[in-house]
Amino acid sequence: MKTIRLLAGILLIINGVLHIVLYLQPSNNAGSIGILAFGIIYIITGLLLFNKKKYPIYLGIIIPIIGMSLSLIKFGVPELISLSALFKVIGLIVIVCCGYIIVRLNYSQENRK
Repeated sequence: MKTIRLLAGILLIINGVLHIVLYLQPSNNAGSIGILAFGIIYIITGLLLFNKKKYPIYLGIIIPIIGMSLSLIKFGVPELISLSALFKVIGLIVIVCCGYIIVRLNYSQENRK
């Protein structure tokens, strides 16, 4: 489970760095401040996943869902080969990893009772 948690944290940090790199690219995109904000939030959430507390796991589910939802609302469905599609794939992998960790934690707590 520790490996899955580290994988989720690393993927969120990569996703955050990619968001910041996208923000630094010269463009007249109106949503660029949002991209920067989510990049910073992803990096912070990814770093929080490296500690052993439980709340970052829930953030690892909630934050990517919010980011993907807002992205789909603002930009629509991305092209199959694009940076936006990569963001969504990474977010989906993080959501699955964190969901798996939560299920395993709940299962192990039920077996202890």
